[in-house]
Amino acid sequence: MIRSATPDDVPLIHAMVRDLAEYEKALDEARATEEQLREALFGERPAAFAHIAVDDAVDDGVDEGAGSGSGEVVGFSLWFLNFSTWRGVHGIYLEDLYVRPEARGGGHGKALLTELARICVERGYERLEWSVLDWNEPSINFYRSLGALPQDEWTVYRLTDGALAELGS
Repeated sequence: MIRSATPDDVPLIHAMVRDLAEYEKALDEARATEEQLREALFGERPAAFAHIAVDDAVDDGVDEGAGSGSGEVVGFSLWFLNFSTWRGVHGIYLEDLYVRPEARGGGHGKALLTELARICVERGYERLEWSVLDWNEPSINFYRSLGALPQDEWTVYRLTDGALAELGS
């Protein structure tokens, strides 16, 4: 089952963000706090959105967030809108997609991506985009199996920390 995240899901999302950062060998870079995620997702002007994957076949008796019903939270997607000047419409940029290791292979990742694709189609968005680490072969193979194509002709650039501060001042 896929559902929209609620404010009560923020601790779980935060924990899974940290799990993902650890998997990607960059835990020291995951500095976001629960408060920052809560503000980004549910503040006065939300800048991002999230969905939760719940495995209804698993019920450990622990309430894992409002609205989760029975079952266990096993993954999430966190995304925001982008805009294509060439196409003239919004798209979705998927910042994070994570399924807990013990739940992988159960269709949760595909269900999360299917929900985002559904939102794109429903709203007339023409792109669903994301980045994947070059070494993450399991994810690359999964994305290719869905028909996603790498954008090899584009290179991502990023300004952070000192370089961002220097340029911005």
